[in-house]
Amino acid sequence: MKFTLEYPTERSGHDTAFHDPATMTRFVRAAEEAGFDAICLSEHPAPSRKWVEHGGHTTFDAPVVLAHWAARTERIRMMTHLTVLPYRNPLLAAKTLTTLDRMTGGRLTVVAGAGYLRSEFAALGVDFEERNALFDEAAEVLTRVWSGAPLTFEGRHFTAREQMVRPGPVQPELPLWIGGNSRLARRRVVRFGQGWAPMFTGGEVQTATTRTAEIRTIEELAERVEELREQFEQAGRDPRSLQVQISLPGDPGDAPAQRRAQVERLAAAGVTWSLVHVPGDSLEHALDAVGRFGRDVAAATR
Repeated sequence: MKFTLEYPTERSGHDTAFHDPATMTRFVRAAEEAGFDAICLSEHPAPSRKWVEHGGHTTFDAPVVLAHWAARTERIRMMTHLTVLPYRNPLLAAKTLTTLDRMTGGRLTVVAGAGYLRSEFAALGVDFEERNALFDEAAEVLTRVWSGAPLTFEGRHFTAREQMVRPGPVQPELPLWIGGNSRLARRRVVRFGQGWAPMFTGGEVQTATTRTAEIRTIEELAERVEELREQFEQAGRDPRSLQVQISLPGDPGDAPAQRRAQVERLAAAGVTWSLVHVPGDSLEHALDAVGRFGRDVAAATR
C-alpha cells in the first residue's frame, strides 16, 4: 500500500495559516519525512458561495502549489486530486501538466474528473451538459500529445492541425488516473488511464451533489475493482498494473491499530493507494498527525 496525503485546506473550517507559503513548505517536508508517497490538491477555480458555505472548501491553483512543493522536496509525488478537464482547452491543460511534470522531475500523477458543480461550469463559460464529451476529448488529447506525436484533432470547440506540446513530460507514460464511481469512469480507465480514484459515498445528499454512483462499503468497492481488472484483461492490458486510490475510512484520531486494520481491508479489496486526511484546525495538530500516521500506520503496513 502507498499513501497520499491530502492538504488540510481540502476540508472546511481549516486554519488560514495553511494559506501561507512557509506553512505549505513545512507541511510537505514533514509529509516526505514521514514516508508519504504523494501529496495532493483538488481544483475549484470558481465555486459558488452556497457550495463553500455548505461543506465546500477553498482551493489554490493546484499546479502552482505543486510546483512550489516540488522545488522543496526530493521524493514525494505531486498529485492533482482531482483536476476537472472540461474546464479548459485540452491543449492548455496538456501544456500546464506537461510543464508541471518537468518541474517535478517526473513526480506528477494526474487524477482527473468530469466535474459536478453546475454553477462553476457556468462561471467558467463551459456548458455543463457537455462535460462528459469534453472530458473524453481532453483525455484523448492528453494521451496523444504525451506520446510525442503531432496532434491533429477536431474538437467540439477547437481544431488542431499538427499541434505539438514540447518539451514533453519527463515520464514516458505520465500517469493519468480517472476519478468517479460510475461505469463510465471505469470504462475511461480502461481506455485512457492507468488508475482509478473512486470515493466512498455518504448517502443520497452526497451522491446527488457529486453526481456519482454509490460505493458505500469496502465490499462494494472490491466488486468494482474486480470488474475493472476483468475489463483490463479483456482489453489486453495487465490487470496487475491497475492502480486504485480511495480515502482511508475512519477518523484521523482513530487508534493506530484500527487504521492499520482499515488499510489491510482496503489492500485485500484491491486498493493500492490510500488517501489520508489529517486535522486542519492548526499546523501543530496536522504535523503531529502526519508524523504519527507515518510511524504507526504507513511504516507498519508496507
